[in-house]
Amino acid sequence: MEYYHSKLINDAEFEEVIDRVVKELKKEGFGILTEVDVQETMKNKLNIEFNPYKILGACNPEYAYKALKAEDKIGTMLPCNVIVQDLMEGHIEVSIVDPISSMQAVSNEDLEMVALNIRTKLLEVLKNV
Repeated sequence: MEYYHSKLINDAEFEEVIDRVVKELKKEGFGILTEVDVQETMKNKLNIEFNPYKILGACNPEYAYKALKAEDKIGTMLPCNVIVQDLMEGHIEVSIVDPISSMQAVSNEDLEMVALNIRTKLLEVLKNV
């Protein structure tokens, strides 16, 4: 089982794709808790050139609450990460975590339903970006 789902975007610039991802996440009830600029971090910390790459820590509060009620340590796997990376030559890739895969280690039926619902929402985001 794949631990992520991806989509290539060839009709937009990097920052435009990020804006589209954030907009689609919002439509599905997600907010962005964290944003990690990997390119900037690599440059500042290691003096390494890296392609544009951002990690968006997305959270749907309603489902986060349900997940935490079902399994109080599940916070170790939150938020749902979405990455946007510039593969160069006009190709931007958007990848989303698959919550079903990431939560396989936890045997909890209530949590499985939450993960399934989150997967559905994230796949909708990916489809509409």
